[in-house]
Amino acid sequence: MVRIFRHYVPRPILALAACELLILYLSIQTAIYLRYAPSEGLSGTAADHIGKMVTFTLVFGVAMFALGLYQREYIRDYRIVFIRLATSCTTAFVFLSLVFYLVPELSIWRSALGVAVGFAVVFILATRALFLNVADLSRFKRRVLVMGVGVRAARVETLANDLSRGIVVVGFLPANEAVCAIAPERVLSGVESLAAFAREEGIEEIIVAIEDCRGNMPIEALLECKLNGIAVTEFATFCERQTGRVEVDSLNPSWMIFSDGFAVGQVQHAFKRLIDLAVALGLVVFTLPLIALTAAAIKMETPGPVFIRQQRVGRGGRSFMLYKFRSMRDDAEKDGVPRWAVADDPRITRVGAFIRKTRIDELPQIINVLKGDMSFVGPRPERSYFVDRLACEIPYYIECHRVRPGITGWAQLNYPYGNSVEDAKRKLEYDLYYLKNLSALLDLSILFQTARIVLWPNSAPRRAADTVIDVDAARGRKSAA
Repeated sequence: MVRIFRHYVPRPILALAACELLILYLSIQTAIYLRYAPSEGLSGTAADHIGKMVTFTLVFGVAMFALGLYQREYIRDYRIVFIRLATSCTTAFVFLSLVFYLVPELSIWRSALGVAVGFAVVFILATRALFLNVADLSRFKRRVLVMGVGVRAARVETLANDLSRGIVVVGFLPANEAVCAIAPERVLSGVESLAAFAREEGIEEIIVAIEDCRGNMPIEALLECKLNGIAVTEFATFCERQTGRVEVDSLNPSWMIFSDGFAVGQVQHAFKRLIDLAVALGLVVFTLPLIALTAAAIKMETPGPVFIRQQRVGRGGRSFMLYKFRSMRDDAEKDGVPRWAVADDPRITRVGAFIRKTRIDELPQIINVLKGDMSFVGPRPERSYFVDRLACEIPYYIECHRVRPGITGWAQLNYPYGNSVEDAKRKLEYDLYYLKNLSALLDLSILFQTARIVLWPNSAPRRAADTVIDVDAARGRKSAA
């Protein structure tokens, strides 16, 4: 993993993105040369059209990223790659047309543009095929040694078995743990010098996954390894890096205090607020026709108001009124008891099902952004009825109120709509990752990737099985246990 602006990016995917950006640049350079070089010469072509080539590369690169071409779960599916590459080209054409209209000096002849896209598509698909064969080779993966053989060590092995994560576990060192969750043949024995063994096996990183580190961690041996240039990583940090979430079960307050991150200053809040205002004002202009059509469709299908107002908990635990398009029947909560939406919820209307899948129901929250109650990117705000109960069930749940809640967010991109305590816990883990690594780059990344969910609602993350767990019943089971 490579950390860019506090966000972890897998090395193989970063290398793939770099290669494809180079392909895009060389494709447009070749196309422009074929179009202009006969009259301008090679040197004149390169010097006079550099702005056009950079613009083409950036617009196409951002479109590919936004539409999910670098998602680990889809990078091996040729059908999805081809569909999303075609959609990326279409999207990039639209944005380039807008750029050419606003800045005529950057215009590219359609013949050159067509040649460039043709070259780019062919070579990107060829690069993907080569990447799938090369990325799985062990010699291109990071070699790690795991200290521990318990449940945490087994979790490391599970993550390592995902081929797209770019690591290979050489073995597991026992550390006086009561439970062994690792196959005996994977457990190392007879290792007298940790530093010597790591050097002989080409170990690049040691992951400390001991269940209880007190008295079981070989401090001197690990220090020697670190001084020899071998990275030593704690289990919680490793999981954060590999999964893009902070796993609550492996968390302790000292890790949060001493780890880098979880520090959002006033300057960062102010900068984030300026971006929110700029995006909100622009979005209002572009989405007015869609807002009007959605309002008309809701009104025509079922009686009741077009918008709903719900009290939500925001930054600092302060309550505010959240605005949404109504996606359920007007009597969805006629008994006054708030309920989570579930799969195939009979309360959801046909129009409501569509606008929920495409996130159109969230558009009125632009009002909340303009008022300062919300941001475009942040943890999802929850109703106070659920917040009070979830805060009792889930450690660190209250921490997600450190920043303004968001219309979209890291949790919304990586986890589906929640309808249980367990779902809320998993979403919190993604929210904690966002809080820890908050940056302008991560916000932009989330905004771009939200376009993928809007275009392909079926590509939104799904849980293995839709289950409904009542909060009060969960608390009763926990107390009984």
